Amino acid sequence: MSDLPERDGDGYLLNMNEWTPEIGRAMAEADGVELDDAKWSQIEAARQYYEDENVVPAIRKFAKYIKMDQKEVFKMWMTGPMKPITKYGGLPKPTGCV
Repeated sequence: MSDLPERDGDGYLLNMNEWTPEIGRAMAEADGVELDDAKWSQIEAARQYYEDENVVPAIRKFAKYIKMDQKEVFKMWMTGPMKPITKYGGLPKPTGCV
């Protein structure tokens, strides 16, 4: 999709303010990632967390925040979950343990 906002080499938005739910879904689609309702609700929770705390949560904190077992979150995403969650949520790249 060429109408996506500019992204960095890792696929993150260069300008967080350009994010919309539609853009988040289009980015995932462009990357071949399927976002079901469960994954989308995690993306929204991460955005809420970021809004409240002004920081991207580490997976341990995030799993606790959404009241899910960390292993389950990993299983859902088949990868370090904070990367796709923050990427499609239009949030900054997580630092540290992802």
